Amino acid sequence: MATILSKHEQKEINSWLKRYPEDRSQSALLAALRAVMHEDHYLSTEKMDAVAAYLELPRIAVYEVASFYSMFEMNEKAAGKNTIAVCTNVSCMLNGSDKIVEHIEERLGIKLGETTPDGEFFFKMEEECLAACCGAPMMQLNHVYHENLTPEKVDELLDNVISETKKMSGKEANNG
Repeated sequence: MATILSKHEQKEINSWLKRYPEDRSQSALLAALRAVMHEDHYLSTEKMDAVAAYLELPRIAVYEVASFYSMFEMNEKAAGKNTIAVCTNVSCMLNGSDKIVEHIEERLGIKLGETTPDGEFFFKMEEECLAACCGAPMMQLNHVYHENLTPEKVDELLDNVISETKKMSGKEANNG
Protein backbone atom coordinates (compact mmCIF):
# COMPACT_ATOMS: atom_id res chain seq x y z
CA MET A 1 0.00 0.00 0.00
CA ALA A 2 1.40 3.39 -1.02
CA THR A 3 1.55 5.90 1.81
CA ILE A 4 3.16 9.22 2.66
CA LEU A 5 4.10 7.87 6.09
CA SER A 6 7.87 7.59 6.48
CA LYS A 7 9.54 4.22 7.02
CA HIS A 8 10.18 5.19 10.64
CA GLU A 9 6.52 6.11 11.19
CA GLN A 10 5.38 2.84 9.61
CA LYS A 11 7.82 0.84 11.74
CA GLU A 12 6.58 2.56 14.90
CA ILE A 13 2.94 2.01 13.99
CA ASN A 14 3.60 -1.64 13.11
CA SER A 15 5.28 -2.23 16.46
CA TRP A 16 2.08 -1.05 18.15
CA LEU A 17 -0.23 -2.95 15.83
CA LYS A 18 1.50 -6.20 16.86
CA ARG A 19 0.32 -5.63 20.43
CA TYR A 20 -3.38 -5.78 19.57
CA PRO A 21 -5.74 -8.21 17.84
CA GLU A 22 -5.93 -7.63 14.06
CA ASP A 23 -9.47 -6.28 14.30
CA ARG A 24 -8.42 -3.67 16.90
CA SER A 25 -6.18 -1.38 14.85
CA GLN A 26 -7.79 1.66 16.46
CA SER A 27 -5.92 0.70 19.64
CA ALA A 28 -2.71 1.84 17.93
CA LEU A 29 -4.11 5.22 16.92
CA LEU A 30 -2.59 7.32 19.73
CA ALA A 31 0.84 5.79 19.11
CA ALA A 32 0.49 6.34 15.35
CA LEU A 33 -0.32 10.02 15.83
CA ARG A 34 2.53 10.35 18.33
CA ALA A 35 4.91 8.87 15.73
CA VAL A 36 3.83 11.47 13.17
CA MET A 37 4.13 14.27 15.75
CA HIS A 38 7.62 13.08 16.65
CA GLU A 39 8.75 13.30 13.06
CA ASP A 40 6.79 16.30 11.72
CA HIS A 41 6.10 18.20 14.98
CA TYR A 42 2.46 18.63 13.93
CA LEU A 43 -0.36 16.62 12.34
CA SER A 44 -1.21 17.65 8.80
CA THR A 45 -4.52 16.62 7.27
CA GLU A 46 -2.58 14.56 4.73
CA LYS A 47 -0.71 12.65 7.43
CA MET A 48 -3.89 12.11 9.47
CA ASP A 49 -5.56 10.74 6.32
CA ALA A 50 -2.55 8.47 5.77
CA VAL A 51 -2.79 7.19 9.36
CA ALA A 52 -6.50 6.51 8.82
CA ALA A 53 -5.76 4.55 5.64
CA TYR A 54 -2.85 2.69 7.24
CA LEU A 55 -4.97 1.64 10.22
CA GLU A 56 -8.05 1.11 8.02
CA LEU A 57 -10.10 3.56 10.07
CA PRO A 58 -12.54 6.26 9.04
CA ARG A 59 -10.75 9.61 8.75
CA ILE A 60 -13.20 11.14 11.23
CA ALA A 61 -12.01 8.68 13.90
CA VAL A 62 -8.47 10.01 13.49
CA TYR A 63 -9.59 13.66 13.44
CA GLU A 64 -11.64 13.18 16.62
CA VAL A 65 -8.68 11.78 18.54
CA ALA A 66 -6.21 14.33 17.17
CA SER A 67 -8.44 17.27 18.06
CA PHE A 68 -9.40 15.93 21.50
CA TYR A 69 -5.94 15.54 23.02
CA SER A 70 -3.93 18.68 23.70
CA MET A 71 -0.68 16.79 23.13
CA PHE A 72 -1.38 16.86 19.40
CA GLU A 73 -0.76 19.99 17.37
CA MET A 74 -2.51 20.47 14.04
CA ASN A 75 -1.13 23.90 13.19
CA GLU A 76 1.96 23.86 10.96
CA LYS A 77 2.91 27.32 12.23
CA ALA A 78 3.18 25.78 15.68
CA ALA A 79 5.61 23.12 14.53
CA GLY A 80 8.53 23.90 16.81
CA LYS A 81 10.92 21.06 17.56
CA ASN A 82 10.34 21.56 21.29
CA THR A 83 6.93 22.25 22.77
CA ILE A 84 6.36 24.16 25.99
CA ALA A 85 2.96 24.12 27.72
CA VAL A 86 2.45 25.97 31.00
CA CYS A 87 -0.58 25.10 33.10
CA THR A 88 -2.57 28.25 33.86
CA ASN A 89 -5.44 26.71 35.81
CA VAL A 90 -6.31 27.85 39.34
CA SER A 91 -3.64 25.98 41.36
CA CYS A 92 -0.84 26.96 39.02
CA MET A 93 -2.11 30.51 38.62
CA LEU A 94 -2.26 30.99 42.39
CA ASN A 95 1.31 29.70 42.61
CA GLY A 96 2.76 32.00 39.95
CA SER A 97 2.24 30.44 36.53
CA ASP A 98 1.66 33.95 35.13
CA LYS A 99 5.24 34.85 36.14
CA ILE A 100 6.51 31.66 34.48
CA VAL A 101 4.63 32.51 31.26
CA GLU A 102 6.07 36.05 31.30
CA HIS A 103 9.57 34.70 31.93
CA ILE A 104 9.40 32.23 29.03
CA GLU A 105 8.01 34.89 26.69
CA GLU A 106 10.84 37.24 27.62
CA ARG A 107 13.52 34.55 27.48
CA LEU A 108 12.48 33.20 24.06
CA GLY A 109 11.20 36.47 22.56
CA ILE A 110 7.82 34.96 21.66
CA LYS A 111 4.28 35.05 22.99
CA LEU A 112 1.91 32.20 23.76
CA GLY A 113 0.92 30.44 20.55
CA GLU A 114 4.13 31.40 18.75
CA THR A 115 7.22 29.55 17.56
CA THR A 116 10.74 30.95 17.80
CA PRO A 117 12.12 32.14 14.43
CA ASP A 118 14.65 29.28 14.41
CA GLY A 119 11.82 26.73 14.84
CA GLU A 120 13.30 25.32 18.04
CA PHE A 121 10.53 26.22 20.50
CA PHE A 122 6.75 26.39 20.25
CA PHE A 123 5.05 28.04 23.23
CA LYS A 124 1.67 26.40 23.22
CA MET A 125 -1.41 28.44 24.08
CA GLU A 126 -2.42 28.29 27.71
CA GLU A 127 -3.12 24.82 29.04
CA GLU A 128 -6.30 24.58 31.06
CA CYS A 129 -4.99 21.84 33.36
CA LEU A 130 -2.17 19.34 33.29
CA ALA A 131 -3.28 17.54 36.48
CA ALA A 132 -0.23 18.25 38.62
CA CYS A 133 -1.77 20.71 41.06
CA CYS A 134 0.39 19.59 43.99
CA GLY A 135 3.49 20.66 42.03
CA ALA A 136 2.20 24.05 40.90
CA PRO A 137 3.31 25.95 38.98
CA MET A 138 4.16 23.35 36.38
CA MET A 139 4.75 22.94 32.69
CA GLN A 140 5.36 20.30 30.09
CA LEU A 141 8.49 20.52 28.01
CA ASN A 142 8.27 17.99 25.18
CA HIS A 143 5.55 16.16 27.11
CA VAL A 144 7.67 15.77 30.26
CA TYR A 145 6.24 17.27 33.44
CA HIS A 146 8.31 19.82 35.38
CA GLU A 147 6.87 21.00 38.67
CA ASN A 148 7.50 23.63 41.36
CA LEU A 149 8.84 25.99 38.73
CA THR A 150 10.88 29.11 39.28
CA PRO A 151 12.35 31.33 36.57
CA GLU A 152 15.76 29.82 37.39
CA LYS A 153 14.45 26.26 36.98
CA VAL A 154 12.84 27.22 33.66
CA ASP A 155 16.15 28.69 32.46
CA GLU A 156 17.95 25.48 33.43
CA LEU A 157 15.41 23.37 31.51
CA LEU A 158 15.61 25.57 28.41
CA ASP A 159 19.42 25.65 28.58
CA ASN A 160 19.47 21.84 28.68
CA VAL A 161 17.30 21.63 25.55
CA ILE A 162 19.45 24.21 23.75
CA SER A 163 22.61 22.34 24.77
CA GLU A 164 21.20 19.02 23.50
CA THR A 165 20.20 20.66 20.22
CA LYS A 166 23.74 21.98 19.75
CA LYS A 167 25.19 18.53 20.50
CA MET A 168 22.85 16.91 17.97
CA SER A 169 23.67 19.55 15.35
CA GLY A 170 27.36 18.90 15.88
CA LYS A 171 26.89 15.16 15.47
CA GLU A 172 24.87 15.67 12.29
CA ALA A 173 27.52 18.01 10.88
CA ASN A 174 30.26 15.48 11.69
CA ASN A 175 28.27 12.65 10.08
CA GLY A 176 27.37 14.67 6.99
